[in-house]
Amino acid sequence: MAKILLIDDDVNLNNLIAKVLKKNNHEVYQAHNVNEALDLMATNYIELIITDIMMPGVDGYVFTESLRKEKMELPILIITAKESFKDKEKGFNVGADDYMIKPINLDELVLRVNALLRRSKIHTERRIEIGSTILDYDSFEVTTGNEKIILPQKEFNILFKLLSYPNQLFTRTKLMNEFWGIMSDSDERTVDVHINRLREKFKNNPDFEIVTARGLGYKVVKKHE
Repeated sequence: MAKILLIDDDVNLNNLIAKVLKKNNHEVYQAHNVNEALDLMATNYIELIITDIMMPGVDGYVFTESLRKEKMELPILIITAKESFKDKEKGFNVGADDYMIKPINLDELVLRVNALLRRSKIHTERRIEIGSTILDYDSFEVTTGNEKIILPQKEFNILFKLLSYPNQLFTRTKLMNEFWGIMSDSDERTVDVHINRLREKFKNNPDFEIVTARGLGYKVVKKHE
């Protein structure tokens, strides 16, 4: 089961697509414009985005391009009535992974969604094991030996991200944009607060530590390869 964000201002189509995706065992978050989508992204872990282009306010092209500029790599499928080659070209150029023209064949949509998830391998990344430490995304639980800690969702998501890419530096800005949203009013010190809480909870962890790159951000370093 994947967590999918669906953005379309056509309420009936939005509900129909959501119903079909849920029937195929996906969890669906529904938004009718980009502002609603950003609010959902700020509080939920999203694994794939389906977005219309022509919506009130920010359109799907700008939204997709903004996510790619922030280095968000989750798959994006555009669904739209804009069918010219130039429209498709623009969609792919701003960062879409796939493009479907309305009216949508719902069976084909499901196939394309599943193919994008397979390609990105996101559907398998719900559990991480590093040494004796196990992170279970479905329960927000971290187990080390006989000790189990259930984390608040935001803390878990940050730790899950860092542990997914050991030794890779994540700037405060990237973490802020991914877990609080591009339009969030919070400042980057919020990230520091969550990192400090994680560091305190896992200060004695035998498998990893969270390292600060001064003035830049954070990364996880394995204690044993």
